[in-house]
Amino acid sequence: MKNTKKFAATAMAAALVLPGTAAFASGGGDDMKQEESAKNVTVKTKAADLRATLDQLLSEHFVLAVMDMKKQYDGSKDAKYYEAALKQNALDMTPAIASVYGDEGAKQFEKIFVDHNKYTTDLVKAVKADDQDGINASKAETEEFVQDLSSFLDTATEGKLPKAAAEEVLRAHEADVYKTFQQYAAGDYEGSYNTFREGYSRMYDISKALSVAITTQMPEKFDNTKADTKAADLRSTLNSLAAEHVALANISMTAGVDQAKDYDAANWAEDMHTADFKAAMKSVYGQAGADQFEQVWTKNHIEAQANLVTAAINDDKKMMGDAQDMLKMFSNDFGAFLGAATEENLPTKAAQEAISGHETYVQDTFMQYVEGDYKGSVDTFRESYAYMYGVGENLGEAIVKQSPEKFMDGTPGSMPNTGNGGMSDNNTAGTTGAIALFGLALGAAGIVLARKRQNA
Repeated sequence: MKNTKKFAATAMAAALVLPGTAAFASGGGDDMKQEESAKNVTVKTKAADLRATLDQLLSEHFVLAVMDMKKQYDGSKDAKYYEAALKQNALDMTPAIASVYGDEGAKQFEKIFVDHNKYTTDLVKAVKADDQDGINASKAETEEFVQDLSSFLDTATEGKLPKAAAEEVLRAHEADVYKTFQQYAAGDYEGSYNTFREGYSRMYDISKALSVAITTQMPEKFDNTKADTKAADLRSTLNSLAAEHVALANISMTAGVDQAKDYDAANWAEDMHTADFKAAMKSVYGQAGADQFEQVWTKNHIEAQANLVTAAINDDKKMMGDAQDMLKMFSNDFGAFLGAATEENLPTKAAQEAISGHETYVQDTFMQYVEGDYKGSVDTFRESYAYMYGVGENLGEAIVKQSPEKFMDGTPGSMPNTGNGGMSDNNTAGTTGAIALFGLALGAAGIVLARKRQNA
């Protein structure tokens, strides 16, 4: 472990040669002020908390809406539980809205949002029946929702989120949901998953715009902190990547055990998600480091989850046990390397426990589904999804504390193109260091694992 930490620290030192470090190079009084400001950089502010809460609730809404429609269309045994989860997600938004706009505002929001969820059921029925009039009626109801919610947001934020802007993003969101489902129903599974990923990413644009509007409207309520700082962008980006991984893992594993027609496309979507990590890591660590990351992330992780599926299909207890052992190895090794790479700003033990907790959630969600406990599986999936936002918060804070100068607003930088829809276009430039440092942690894990295998 001593050599591991030494290597990881060296890797992190190399990572610090990124745009933005020049702020501390020249010395002098201004630099001392910047150093003092850097000490206060954090992902844990009231404004960032609001944004993270909206990130979670709105992105989960999209995930559950798509899954609910697909499950209803296929007549899946767990369809009613996803429908219930979608409704509960809307109800879960009420406390968040009430904390800002009071009970009356929350009730208005809840009525608008809960009512619009029934349109998904209407649309599924119409598509299954090839009822164009029904499809058009559902679309008209959806447009009414867009008008009602955009008006509410415009009024509630006192114009900080104008009706026209809210209309645009809400209409785009509803189009994402419809297109994802329509492509699935038509058998264009790869197209459906591609649209799903774009639509998922868009939800983080919506939550960012809404949280900025709210914190601008009532800054004192959020201790005059901002929702669009580089540190908040980092937290949001890590949360997005982590939660999407959970969603895709659940979708692909259940599709696999059902031997569904979209299983290959679901795996393709997971591969594209892995490619997002790899592209960001390559931007600072080169092709070799990116390839090593892909190997460690895939072999004892993604492939192990696929082995769980095969084992469940064949009732192969030995294969199941081997896959579970691989995931334990991944959790322990990956947590150790994240601790080393962040110079223990994220303690190794905490990282190992966090990753192990994630893997336990994924396995429990899957095994409950296999055993026919569909309500339990959906409930555990929701817990698993929420859990990743704590992982993103704590990893983000560790990265910020390790290299605060990267996340001081006003320092230069450029966001690598990860290929994940709107995310790479809309996050601020300072997130470069965030993703780069996270990528280096993963890269360090891959390289050290490779060395351990060579020395075994």
